[in-house]
Amino acid sequence: MRVVVLGIGNVLMTDEGVGVHAIEALQNRYRLSDEVEVVDGGTTGMELLPMLHGVDHLIVVDAVRVGKPPASIVRLVDDDVPAFFKTKLSPHQVGLSDVLAALRFGGGAPQSVVLIGVQPVSLDLAMALSPEVAARMDEVLALVVSELVALGQSAIPLG
Repeated sequence: MRVVVLGIGNVLMTDEGVGVHAIEALQNRYRLSDEVEVVDGGTTGMELLPMLHGVDHLIVVDAVRVGKPPASIVRLVDDDVPAFFKTKLSPHQVGLSDVLAALRFGGGAPQSVVLIGVQPVSLDLAMALSPEVAARMDEVLALVVSELVALGQSAIPLG
């Protein structure tokens, strides 16, 4: 089984970078199964295609605009994930939507896709998360770990 945890976002735009900050925290706080690959997707798009082709399960962490209160966390699954990208928060999201469509078209789509998203508080130019979103990071990581465990993967806390 091949599982990818993909963090995407622009770390120069405050909460837009939550996905990248989350996967860094995941790697710093947990020892993951060998089958789990953690990928910093940054703001890339189609460049992710070869890396994601043939993945069994994809877990994406990203900033989302879903009309919830700031710093809210959402979980979208499978067909709800591409639908989310119809209302984009930033240019990289269109790229990921294209990658998912290309994977389906080329026969290399994941069996499952889960998006763990956080409604941003701020998209100002700054490299740190807003205090409100930073305060939700433990919950974001708990959701990612829960997804991994549900797939039969281990995520052992370090230290």
